[in-house]
Amino acid sequence: MRDGLTATTFRKRRDDAPAGFFRCEAAGLAWLRAARAVPVVEVLDVDERGLTLERLVPVPPARDDARAFGRGLALLHDAGADAFGVPPPGWEGDGFFGPLDAPLRMPAGRFARWGEFLAACRVVPVTRALVDAGVVDDVVARGLDRLAARLASGDLDDDDRPARLHGDLWSGNVVWTAAGATLVDPAAHGGHRETDLAMLRLFGLRHLDDVLDGYDEVHPRRAGDADRAGLHQVHPVAVHALLFGGGYVGHLAALVRRWGR
Repeated sequence: MRDGLTATTFRKRRDDAPAGFFRCEAAGLAWLRAARAVPVVEVLDVDERGLTLERLVPVPPARDDARAFGRGLALLHDAGADAFGVPPPGWEGDGFFGPLDAPLRMPAGRFARWGEFLAACRVVPVTRALVDAGVVDDVVARGLDRLAARLASGDLDDDDRPARLHGDLWSGNVVWTAAGATLVDPAAHGGHRETDLAMLRLFGLRHLDDVLDGYDEVHPRRAGDADRAGLHQVHPVAVHALLFGGGYVGHLAALVRRWGR
């Protein structure tokens, strides 16, 4: 539930939210803001039932703003994290991923390798949830198991160090304001920089090509990142399949055919 309190504040509220849900989000916003890389919505107050935030006034995005956002996003990622899977400072334990009315627990951990983290904290838990809910068939489940094994073995690792991620960077969590593209609603953690970029690709973002060009000015992307986006999209698409079913189940199956071999 979201209630506007005044002309300058915004209340994000759920009375029966999971314990710590809003404090975890507040810690994530503070961690992103601490990088001083890209505008982040300001937290004015937090309690177990909600967050009071500064009210953002949206404006139409411009290409120059998009390029500036790309540069800032690269700097945010470069600010780094202590390890893959770590939650933001000020929060201990698992995080949350998904919509306000149905967030899923997002396991945290501390891993030296990205593949090991993704397998243990993302692919394996969501596969169990999908199977338990009867959302996927045996073919998709086995493909997810094969993908988890590939990730855990290091087959899909590179030498990129842990990045400071927003963690749920779809277009709805990028608010274009007079201050520039402003981040809201994170699932912040230490992860692979291509995960945030893959989320921007997954649901589309105005002027995405300009965002990526700006990103490359600060931290050039590795060749093949557009193809690898599907690998990074497996978990968010799986979560959407679990929560909403429909076309997300087929989308997940297609990703698994590509990466769960």
